Amino acid sequence: MRVAGWEVREPGRPMVLAEREERAGAGEVIVEVAGCGVCHTDLGYFYEGVPTRHPFPLVLGHEISGRVVEAGDGAASWLGRSVVVPAVIPCGTCPACLDGRGSVCPKQIFPGNDVHGGFATHVRVPARGLCPVPEGADLVALAVIADAVSTPYQAIARSGLGAGDVAVFVGAGGVGGFGVQVAAALGAHVIALDVDDAKLAALREHGAAATWNVAATELKELRKRVRRFAEERGVPTWRTKIFETSGTPAGQATAFGLLAHGGWLGVVGFTPKSVEVRLSNLMAFDAVAQGTWGCAPELYPEIVRLVVEGKIALEPFVERRPLASVNTTFEDLHARRVARRVILVPEA
Repeated sequence: MRVAGWEVREPGRPMVLAEREERAGAGEVIVEVAGCGVCHTDLGYFYEGVPTRHPFPLVLGHEISGRVVEAGDGAASWLGRSVVVPAVIPCGTCPACLDGRGSVCPKQIFPGNDVHGGFATHVRVPARGLCPVPEGADLVALAVIADAVSTPYQAIARSGLGAGDVAVFVGAGGVGGFGVQVAAALGAHVIALDVDDAKLAALREHGAAATWNVAATELKELRKRVRRFAEERGVPTWRTKIFETSGTPAGQATAFGLLAHGGWLGVVGFTPKSVEVRLSNLMAFDAVAQGTWGCAPELYPEIVRLVVEGKIALEPFVERRPLASVNTTFEDLHARRVARRVILVPEA
């Protein structure tokens, strides 16, 4: 099958549309891309020197939805089905996978990192881990489930967040905005922090009980506000979960600084830059800081259910653009001229 994708040949240089031949091998499928979201991680590969595991030339894009149009041996049951492709696809057979640690599977496939990704007409991926979605659903919008919704979902699941707990999201952008909605859907009292009033305003309509612009707020004052918010709801510090979703050094420092006794910090956002923190706070507070890489494929069906039932809204937080705009879209995102999650849609 002839497919076309926008290749990165040199970091920071305009991507080039190139054709290649693809064929589904055993256990693989070829997905006709309906939409592919643009993630901050893609910008990291393109602008910030974050290395991909497959060298350039490479088609980026790991936030993919589409329809299976070709299936290899052992994957025929997927033919014709609408799917979301998990951003991280564990092999399912290695010692890490068998031990329930698929996120660190050394044989995992990450489209747009290990293999050609979704800024393309089609993508070839393992069938294992694909998440079927209901026919008739908005397949383009569902692309963001692959990463922007699912990654905070896994962090929230790991935190043990429950109804009546407090969840604080540091960063209300493409990932944090969906994290706020997931936490609210689980019954948590949610605080959203950002430096963008428009993003915070949107979240007041979608799950955030409190939104604070922290551009000019000292950490000491912020800690007081979070503590007061929790005390007013009778929530102790050990049931307050902090989620760093900004992917900035300032956001990471703030999130760490909000930890209190018995607290939990989930590092969801990514920045290649270093942050200086007093790690001993983890000991002194008997607190936990944990990273999260992607989302286990088995968690995806529950996320799809929450979206289909309207408990997580996608449309107010996404912007659709034609795939051919990939270079200008990257420029706009890098210059922070876009407020919503951009989904690139292949031209018909």
